[in-house]
Amino acid sequence: MPVPRLRNYIGGEWVEAQTDEYDDVINPARGELLAQVPLSTSADIDRAVSSAREAFPEWRNTPPAARARYLFRLKELMEERFDELAEAQTREHGKTIDESRGETRRGIEQVEVATGIPTLMQGYNLEDIAAGIDEHCFFQPIGVFSHIAPFNFPFMVPLWFVPYAIATGNTFVVKPSPRVPLSQTRIIELFEEVDLPPGVLNMVHGANEATNALLHHPDVAGVTFVGSTAVGRDIIYKTCGQTGKRVIAQCGAKNFIVVMEDCDLEKSMAGLMTSFFGNTGQRCLAGANLVLVGGDAFYKRAVDAFIEAAAAIRVGDGMDESVQMGPLQNGASKQRVLGYIEKGIREGAALALDGRKLRLTDPDLPEDCFLNPSVFVDVTPQMTIAREEIFGPVASILRAKDLDQAIGMIHDSPYGNAAALYTSSGQAAQKFRHDVKCGNIGVNIGIPAPMAFFPFSGMKDSFFGALHGQGRDVIRFFTEAKVVVERWF
Repeated sequence: MPVPRLRNYIGGEWVEAQTDEYDDVINPARGELLAQVPLSTSADIDRAVSSAREAFPEWRNTPPAARARYLFRLKELMEERFDELAEAQTREHGKTIDESRGETRRGIEQVEVATGIPTLMQGYNLEDIAAGIDEHCFFQPIGVFSHIAPFNFPFMVPLWFVPYAIATGNTFVVKPSPRVPLSQTRIIELFEEVDLPPGVLNMVHGANEATNALLHHPDVAGVTFVGSTAVGRDIIYKTCGQTGKRVIAQCGAKNFIVVMEDCDLEKSMAGLMTSFFGNTGQRCLAGANLVLVGGDAFYKRAVDAFIEAAAAIRVGDGMDESVQMGPLQNGASKQRVLGYIEKGIREGAALALDGRKLRLTDPDLPEDCFLNPSVFVDVTPQMTIAREEIFGPVASILRAKDLDQAIGMIHDSPYGNAAALYTSSGQAAQKFRHDVKCGNIGVNIGIPAPMAFFPFSGMKDSFFGALHGQGRDVIRFFTEAKVVVERWF
């Protein structure tokens, strides 16, 4: 069968991109060519933004309850196509089908929360602020917003923003990652099925040129971004400041998980494996540094149990229900992770479990994107593998004499996305959640992923902006407060 060439969605129509450049979309588990994605130009972005700008006045004046009804219908379609949506994610990204089901459910929850916009968007007022004078505060939509999407959660992450933006009365342009464009294409097709008015939601495929065009376009009021700190801080946040755009830039991470001797190690191990090796380590909430606090006997027991569990993880094609970890998303990602493994060895860490020795459930799978879990011991906080984001299935085990030293290690990191503590001590847990400078804290939870009605937080080099995605924060991001003071004679 011919390989499909993807098109952009602008003004309610599927249109060819104004480019001759295309990238291949590859199934990383099997090396199969799934589609070709256009690398759209600034002209494509201008066309999409113009469509969104033209649609804004009528959409902004559509009652919030009426806007929410489109999302109710979207949610119904997502539930009906649940399995199909999950399978699309696994094919283009490589994550296990169970992980894709979880991502699909989290995405649907975002739509579900956004249907409550008639309540979420309510303002407030006060009668008689002075004699015969009343004051009101309304939250109003602003205009055209955009999202520059990451590759690691191709279905869910854009849904941190799109439903809320259009529910509050804004119009939108989404730019999927060119590495994984198929999941967003399916979402747009579902929006088309619910008859969302033309121009309210647009999609433009592309890479750097499309990103730069969104950042500099004078009719784009704000940009949302999830990705690396280097791009988020030095390009997205900086450019939005220069061009006067609102911005949410949720960026990189180096997350610490502290395990104390008083924890239930056996019950904790499943959560630790999911944190460090779920999504093949390609998760901004993934555990990266495991800090053990306790005596020599506990340290040995914890290291042995961790390595044994990691070695038992089944690696292969994510469509296989028995597989627990899929491939990295592409060959370049694998090479990047291999470079960090070599660096860890050169800097003196001990590679106690070598994931380069492939153990796949299907030996006939191409090895281009696969690695098994790797575990380093004898890691110090100054080592590169303990400081830089690897974004792959590599765990570094460190040791701290007490909780204070462990917290000090967390604070020495430039990142502040997430941190977790495993303990049976309420006092330790209270200290940890109070003191640690990270946006998302887990207590006996390895992946402290906020629900849709809470903000996805972040601090330090993990976040740039004033308001976060999800929850009340994102409603405020997509609206402006208008205060009315009135008196009638």
